[in-house]
Amino acid sequence: MADAVIILSGGMDSTVLMAHELSRGTRLAAISFDYGSKHNGRELPMAAASCAFYGVPHRVVQLPFINELFSSSLLRSGGDVPEGAYDAESMKSTVVPFRNGILIAIAVGYAESVGAERVLLGSHSGDHHIYPDCRTEFNAAMNEAALRGTDGAVRLDFPFATMDKRDIGDLGRLLGVDFSRTWTCYKGGVTHCGVCGACDERKFALRRDEGLDPTAYLE
Repeated sequence: MADAVIILSGGMDSTVLMAHELSRGTRLAAISFDYGSKHNGRELPMAAASCAFYGVPHRVVQLPFINELFSSSLLRSGGDVPEGAYDAESMKSTVVPFRNGILIAIAVGYAESVGAERVLLGSHSGDHHIYPDCRTEFNAAMNEAALRGTDGAVRLDFPFATMDKRDIGDLGRLLGVDFSRTWTCYKGGVTHCGVCGACDERKFALRRDEGLDPTAYLE
């Protein structure tokens, strides 16, 4: 029996959210998705390691059709992940069409099946306008759909909605989160590249400029 299902990518936001909810006594079940992204192979072992550390039941769902049918540089079937900040026009190529809608729908069905009242997501105020399925309007609409589709049994919860990524990093540090057990880089190499938009944000969030970021980067 779980109070909530957390969508756990293996990245820093969802991992901090898991630690935060556990610190409040929430009984969690975690669900992760292998949808064919270049960094799934790096993220998913991190998610599994964190769940093992915290004693949280963990399920991984395979969604090969996304990589097969959808177009995005974030996917293994796509082109190269661009470098540079998120506000660069080229970063729009990393959009995976309606990805979050698909993942949320599955998580809501899973939550209803295990008796959980909430589906938790680590979306925050810094989530970028280039991703339509990260916007607050989208989240509100999906919450309404979840409530209607489960007769009010399951709702979506975004505890970090008013926080930015640095706030999340600071909270994780207070909670003792091991950030070396999280993955961010979109390129999915052995080491964080340090130059993609995701790595750029991670450096800011974990205060690399203050010497607090434990991550090894290529650049």
